Amino acid sequence: MRLWAIAHRKITCFLLGAAAVAALPPYNFFPILFISFSGLMLFLGRAQKLSEAFSSGYWFGFGFFSFGLSWIGNALLIDVQTLGWLYPVAFLASGAFFGLFTAAPAIMTFAFKDFFAKYLSFAAGWTLLEWIRSFILTGFPWNLLGTTLSFDLKLLQGASVFGTYGLSLCVLLSAAAPAIWLKEKSKKNLMSAACLMIFPLVILYIFGIIRLHNSPILPSDYKIRIVQPSIPQSLKWNSASLENNFQEYLNLSAQNGTQDLDLIIWGETASPFPLEFSDKHRQMIADILSDQTLLAAGSLRFKIQDGRRRPQNSMLLINNQGNIIAAYDKSHLVPFGEYIPFRKYLPASLRPVTNVISDFIAGDGAKTLNIPNFPSFGVAICYEIIFPHQIIDQNNRPQLLLNLTNDGWYGDSAGPRQHLVATQMRAIEEGISIIRAANSGISAFINYQGKILARLALNQKGNLDLTLPKKLEEQTLYARFGNLIPISLIIIILLVATLKNSNITKISKNKK
Repeated sequence: MRLWAIAHRKITCFLLGAAAVAALPPYNFFPILFISFSGLMLFLGRAQKLSEAFSSGYWFGFGFFSFGLSWIGNALLIDVQTLGWLYPVAFLASGAFFGLFTAAPAIMTFAFKDFFAKYLSFAAGWTLLEWIRSFILTGFPWNLLGTTLSFDLKLLQGASVFGTYGLSLCVLLSAAAPAIWLKEKSKKNLMSAACLMIFPLVILYIFGIIRLHNSPILPSDYKIRIVQPSIPQSLKWNSASLENNFQEYLNLSAQNGTQDLDLIIWGETASPFPLEFSDKHRQMIADILSDQTLLAAGSLRFKIQDGRRRPQNSMLLINNQGNIIAAYDKSHLVPFGEYIPFRKYLPASLRPVTNVISDFIAGDGAKTLNIPNFPSFGVAICYEIIFPHQIIDQNNRPQLLLNLTNDGWYGDSAGPRQHLVATQMRAIEEGISIIRAANSGISAFINYQGKILARLALNQKGNLDLTLPKKLEEQTLYARFGNLIPISLIIIILLVATLKNSNITKISKNKK
């Protein structure tokens, strides 16, 4: 009977976590969070042992992350004969590893006897672990709960003050609040739960209305073209298709002329040829550019390190003479995509798998490029855009950010859509306009309020012309103080939980 009760708790927590994925973009079924997190809180409130709290949190996280990151496995299906067998491994490994990040805040609740203190500590603990997840083992801050508010742009504006982590805290305080009443049904608890459910969201909504209600932004004289050829990932590096792929980029870039354009943007590793060494292909680019037009192209370049020539994932800025006048090297590499952590320690049996994954060199970090007759800009390549407060040089803030990416690995899944939302979040946090060029979509122009002003849909072939606004950036409180703001909120809430718990403990002792 006890074994069945344990299995029932674990299965239920797993299902609650899996259900919570429905609140993430692009599904945006936010109400499911009230069921998922209130249900988890009730299990944590009943935990008699530390192991019960751990397993409840762990199995919730297992369901949340295995289903929430299931789109990652699509990359393995590009070469299904070699890597297809790893799809279920990736699915289970996502839940098994990231489940630890939800087990930790669940354990924190066990230190508190008072249920309200447990509720506060869990919300603070989950948010703290989201932040830790952004840097531990090089970091992977995907599926941040703050993004579940993306169904309404007004609710996202709080990220300009609190960051996405702060929004996650608000979401948790709201979503887990019904458990306060469900744990002990009383009029007082009903009022408390209702207020905590509504208050954070109402405050965010009112702030969002105020922030979005700005004067119209006038257009500048700078014109930009995004190129999205939508080349299938299976053909992107096919040796027989390389020249045709490159020509497709050129044709879309030159369509309707380039006379009025200041910048053309290609996506991540758009050029199948390393442009740094290929005079021929740089000249082909130069031939389509007008006098003032520059082209930002994703391309590999190489550096000698430890006696070996190793690749870098880069953006190269090319002028109408075919010269590279600026470059940026991706600094935040994708583990198991662009490098294998602890590669040399892996067993020989895994070498056939690891050998198909490159061993890239990281760049030197975020930097601002200052080009004559064009606004200063920074660059974030693909995965780098998901890291709050790490995408621009805070000591030399750019006016604009280019995000070059390639989501073709993940097909028509939640991945590219969530990647777009992450880009919106960074625009709001930093108060900076972002131009996103994706090889297969979704390419978009996002202003500093996170508004998508223009886009090319997923798998849509074409180009997109846009004019930059005169007001390109607005430094936010979050941009100035970064994660000091959400971390301070976490500390305050943990202090409140501790005080509440100590008061309850004193009252219990006095009664005795």
